[in-house]
Amino acid sequence: MKTLWYQAEGRRIVGCVTSTSASPLSPATGAPPVAAGRPALGSLGLFTVLLGAALPLIDFFIVNVALPSIDHDLAAGPALLELVVAGYGLSYAVLLVLGGRLGDLFGRRRLFLAGMVAFGLTSLACGLAPDAWTLVGARVAQGAAAALMLPQVLATIHSSTEGVRRAKALSLYGATAGLSMVTGQILGGVLVAADLAGSGWRAVFLVNVPVAVAGLALALRTVPETRSDRPAPVDVAGTLLLAVSLLTLLAPLTEGRAAGRPLWTWVSLAVFPFAAAAFWWVERRTERRGRAPLVPPSLFDLVPLRRGLLLVLPLSGGFGGFMFVIAVALQQGLGLGAIASGLALVPMAVAFFGASLAGPRLVRRWGTRVVVVGALLQALGLGLIALTSWRSWPDLSVAGLLPGMAIAGVGQGLQLPVLFRVVLSEVPAERAGVGGGVMVTTQQTALTLGVATLGTLYLGLTESAPAASGTPLTVTVLLQMAMALLTALLAVRLPRTVR
Repeated sequence: MKTLWYQAEGRRIVGCVTSTSASPLSPATGAPPVAAGRPALGSLGLFTVLLGAALPLIDFFIVNVALPSIDHDLAAGPALLELVVAGYGLSYAVLLVLGGRLGDLFGRRRLFLAGMVAFGLTSLACGLAPDAWTLVGARVAQGAAAALMLPQVLATIHSSTEGVRRAKALSLYGATAGLSMVTGQILGGVLVAADLAGSGWRAVFLVNVPVAVAGLALALRTVPETRSDRPAPVDVAGTLLLAVSLLTLLAPLTEGRAAGRPLWTWVSLAVFPFAAAAFWWVERRTERRGRAPLVPPSLFDLVPLRRGLLLVLPLSGGFGGFMFVIAVALQQGLGLGAIASGLALVPMAVAFFGASLAGPRLVRRWGTRVVVVGALLQALGLGLIALTSWRSWPDLSVAGLLPGMAIAGVGQGLQLPVLFRVVLSEVPAERAGVGGGVMVTTQQTALTLGVATLGTLYLGLTESAPAASGTPLTVTVLLQMAMALLTALLAVRLPRTVR
């Protein structure tokens, strides 16, 4: 017995169809038919939207290994280098939920195409930037373009797939997200070291341009148009208050250390709880009056979404901080080149991808207990990395890191894709855009907080520790291991099964 959703003049009608054989493939898309009146996302269309999901996440991390070269060429200095990373992350995080709402309103394919075009153009601007401030401005604009594009990916998957195909698509999305974060730094190292046509660090941005052109051409042919059945106008007050809340939290944490902790950073942090409380109060009042808030508070009544988001915070925060710290530790602490520091992450990338592919089968058998096991494996891998760093520094080698990296990669691959499925499992199709926006905003905010907090801790420890000491890396990785153990503890409360 299989339940299908039908569309009829804006209404949703439930119907049951008994089927004893596999669903036929749509001759046009190669995908199983979704339901009458709802477009299906074919295999090539899924590849295209996943490509759109990979680009913004790769670019969040690809810059890490290019920072020394950017500093050398543009005389940027620590504060501007922080802005090159943080400017992208801030605009990206602040605008993600709005991007999801605009997709619900104007059409997700349309916003995906607009975001892809804007991402290609802003990447070109980054690659051609003549000075550090121009690069910072282009990175802020690039983050805004990513915020237009990325929420449409999850919303399109959620609205144009169902059943087993949706589960596989969401697992592939999670695999793409995690793999993109790791391969971003690997690719960055290769491109900087290759110095293609003398481009140096500029290649890490210019490589996006042909990829964006190819993605645009594919999207025009393969991505179906979907939108909310009941589109609502943009919640201006909610959008502004969410932006203020995120900015007052993230800006001082990301820029405070490089700027010397000036007064504005402390004022900003003091404003944050009041801005967040005002945002939540306005959203609740808007929803009680029958209007459409930017983030409907009733969305958090969904237990899988609420508990899943709670796990995304320590998982993504620890992961973002680790990726930043390991890049700085290997390049500045050990003096490794960009390629060598990137190669250190290859075992993690390979293990993550393999675990992600196995995830759907494991979830069908073991449910969300897979997340608990994944978190424990991640903690074990991080413990091995910390032990190796403590015992081997300053003779730490890429080969010595391999076991810990591989085990941590397996653990991450068993968590992230499953959590994405959990969070969106009960979100109705008409709220797919805002649901995806909330999830990706949570992930991006956690990544930025991880870089700010663990990165600041590591850099602070390096200033006080002896030059030949591995203590800064060991302590930072142990803290991330504690976050992985917290994730395992929280995962016990997830619903046992996931759609």
